[in-house]
Amino acid sequence: MMMRTVKNAPMPAAATPADYAACQRVLFAASRNFSFAGRFFSREVLHHVQALYAFLRVGDDRVDESHHGFASSSAAIEEWEQTYRQAFATQQSSHPVMRAYLSTALTCGIPPETMVPYFRSMREDLTVTRYPDFAQLMRYMEGSAIAVGRAMTCILGVRPPCSLDEIIPRADSLAVAMQLSNFLRDVGQDWRRGRVYLPEEDLVRFGVTEDDLAAGRVTDRFVRLMEFQIERAEGYYRDAVNGVRRLRNGRWGIMIALEVYRGIHDAIRRSNYDVFTRRAGATRAHMLLLALRAWWRVYV
Repeated sequence: MMMRTVKNAPMPAAATPADYAACQRVLFAASRNFSFAGRFFSREVLHHVQALYAFLRVGDDRVDESHHGFASSSAAIEEWEQTYRQAFATQQSSHPVMRAYLSTALTCGIPPETMVPYFRSMREDLTVTRYPDFAQLMRYMEGSAIAVGRAMTCILGVRPPCSLDEIIPRADSLAVAMQLSNFLRDVGQDWRRGRVYLPEEDLVRFGVTEDDLAAGRVTDRFVRLMEFQIERAEGYYRDAVNGVRRLRNGRWGIMIALEVYRGIHDAIRRSNYDVFTRRAGATRAHMLLLALRAWWRVYV
């Protein structure tokens, strides 16, 4: 579904420094991994990255955390989508985060339709809790991850002679890889929320039941299942690396994000695959080492 701005719309209301400051607060409060990588973006693009992330975080929180002021989470995310569509139709918004994202999208050339799958996935998150196969999970990730990667690519740009169309498949791979790593890290947390992002066909293949997930059983079968999922994600990371090197801006920051999220796999292994009582992550010192590794991969 295409979204177009109306003819003879008023001039866009420029976002203020206060709007972008509001986005920055959302970024640093929500994600240590992402905020750490964000420190390595240039000032030229950092505020745009923060606007994108804050826009997404508002929607995610309305699904997962709180729908305060609305009758339901569904009503909350529907209102956010309406706010989005109205912002692009009128070139204005009363919401500071939306105002910042609108300004970023117009400046960086992010098409309005880029985020249509995002809202679809957010709505599905309210009712869809299981995925029969990887194809269905991939459809969900078109909105929850791929849309984000494409918007980020518009923000960062590409280095000639590469074109945006050439880099987008690599951006899709990175988005999927990072989402898969998140799923593996959060198996226990997602279960407690009533969700399973491990495809049912894979659970059956490796003989892991939902009773095993409920009990937090780290069996040999579960370890094999996790290794299969890790290798699937690793394949997407390998496909993504060359695309990161072709970005015009933010190469180091994106490579850091790649390394940090890929490092979730090592952390899962170090915790003996216990993703039920522990949340795999990197220490500050380890993140600094990953930043150095990312610099080497980008510039050497």
